[in-house]
Amino acid sequence: MNRAYAKGPMSHLTLTAVSLIMLYPVIWWIGASLKKNTEMGLPSLWPDTPMWDNYIKGWQVTAEYSFTTFFVNTLVMEFWSVLGGVLTSAIVAYGFGRLQFALRGFWFSILLLTMMLPGQVTIVPQYIFYNNLGFVDSYIPLVLPHFFGGGAFFVFLLVQFIRGIPRELDEAAKIDGASVYGIFLRVIFPLIRPALVTVAIFTFIWSWDDFFGQVLYLSSIEKYTVGLGLRMFIDQFEIQWGQLLAMSLLSVLPSVIVFFLAQKHFVEGIATTGIKG
Repeated sequence: MNRAYAKGPMSHLTLTAVSLIMLYPVIWWIGASLKKNTEMGLPSLWPDTPMWDNYIKGWQVTAEYSFTTFFVNTLVMEFWSVLGGVLTSAIVAYGFGRLQFALRGFWFSILLLTMMLPGQVTIVPQYIFYNNLGFVDSYIPLVLPHFFGGGAFFVFLLVQFIRGIPRELDEAAKIDGASVYGIFLRVIFPLIRPALVTVAIFTFIWSWDDFFGQVLYLSSIEKYTVGLGLRMFIDQFEIQWGQLLAMSLLSVLPSVIVFFLAQKHFVEGIATTGIKG
């Protein structure tokens, strides 16, 4: 008991020191967002005179456009991406996890093989496809793929979760007159909620951070997302570092907020999937 108690303070000190090391970049980030361009090279973490105007001027990035527009554009895109990813991945996973059909194992193997396909291989054919349909400079190329299964990783995650649900529940629902669709809506879908929250969080964060896809398909400033809006602080003559860092700090807040609000379900989904899989 005494030996364990003696280790306690040292463990706390170690964890505190490691936490400070991990938090140092964030502390520097906050301090740098309040500096002038001329102060960026100085070793101090906090400026002598904080430039709160960096946030005000940074938000109104130009006379015509502000980050209000960029945040609204991004959140609308995220809403449809998350909705499509959650619903369609659940439907596809239900088919692989519960239904019997010809070559089910073969098609599931093909699905898993797509996880090994580098994304760079599909960039050119996808762009040509969307360009021929007239979808370039719109959110459709960024949102539409989420409505076709949500991604092989999410389908695999949900299949493992569904396989851990007792089939006796399906049989009981059939006795009560439930159809295949009724079993999915009334039995399976509510029980996989923790895993669906995990899918939603990953979809939100990955879509929010998909700078390459956004810069590839969006060209009109009024359709810019937050990531593309940050580019507007960079020109060939000067980079507005303070404003750039201020807006980039605000740009990560939605992902952090979503994660902490759904953290309980996220951890439960990961843990339960691992146990049941």
